[in-house]
Amino acid sequence: MFPRRSLILVATAAAIGLPQFAIAQAKLKVAAVYTVPFEQQWVGRIHKALKAAEARGEIEYKATENVANADYERVLREYATAGNQLIVGEAFAVEAAARKVAKDFPKTMFLMGSSGKPQAPNFSVFDNYIQEPAYLTGMVAGGMTKSNKIGLVGGFPIPEVNRLMNAFMAGAKEVNPKVEFSVSFINSWFDPPKAKEAAFAMVDKGVDILYAERFGVSDAAKERKVLAIGNVIDTQAQYPDTVVVSALWNMEPSIDRALQLVKSGQFKAEDYGQYSHMKHKGSELSPLGTFEKKIPADLVAKVRAREADILSGKASVKIDDGQPKSTAK
Repeated sequence: MFPRRSLILVATAAAIGLPQFAIAQAKLKVAAVYTVPFEQQWVGRIHKALKAAEARGEIEYKATENVANADYERVLREYATAGNQLIVGEAFAVEAAARKVAKDFPKTMFLMGSSGKPQAPNFSVFDNYIQEPAYLTGMVAGGMTKSNKIGLVGGFPIPEVNRLMNAFMAGAKEVNPKVEFSVSFINSWFDPPKAKEAAFAMVDKGVDILYAERFGVSDAAKERKVLAIGNVIDTQAQYPDTVVVSALWNMEPSIDRALQLVKSGQFKAEDYGQYSHMKHKGSELSPLGTFEKKIPADLVAKVRAREADILSGKASVKIDDGQPKSTAK
């Protein structure tokens, strides 16, 4: 049964020609604060999921990109003061500031990328736990390399990057125990020229497949006519002869869950990491696309079998957050 007040509101809406739920279902006000541009792949996946919710008419969405660490707290406070019910962002370099704002605004819900733990009552955390498809892409790379030399270029050696690189390396080792790895970090989240130079140096040493954890690596692979493995997003359309396959991160399961909990008044401090796992559709192996016929059929069969085992729970991928090391001699 509808409460009497709700019935009056719906009747009033109908009388003046509004849709029945225009009043009964107000849009959530959601804001996002990002330290890098929307085009950066990690932030891009969060932004994409929130834009999808906006397109469905579920939320009013405002976002600020390229926020300096020194400005992050100020921008968070502005959005919280403006009455946004959910604020999303990444707190890795600004943990103390973000958590302080959450304490000061207990009625505002926060969902932040973080290496830390949830903070009661309103600060939930998430991360890109896409080590499962990263392992599968490693299997592809291990089976495709001719020189048995693979290069990995990452941003910073933090858990969010390390676990993906380690899973990728383990997958490559499964199908090719002879493979050697060159590992490099550019100490930036968005510096394509620097990533490109690091990749060039690896190719000069015989690497014929590059793990593109950062933008710029696939450009280097294309120029030097070697292969690349993508991360977080699928860029094969931009590099049809270069990017073999990618480990994709889908933020929609996490975002949609948070929105539902905020709407129902049940949002609480928790770790959303599991919702990036393949079984929750939070990550997946990209379509093989232009490389469908270029990858040996027996290798594809091995990858698909391992993928099925992961999805069924028969197999798991170890989460190793330790800094990966080069093994190339």
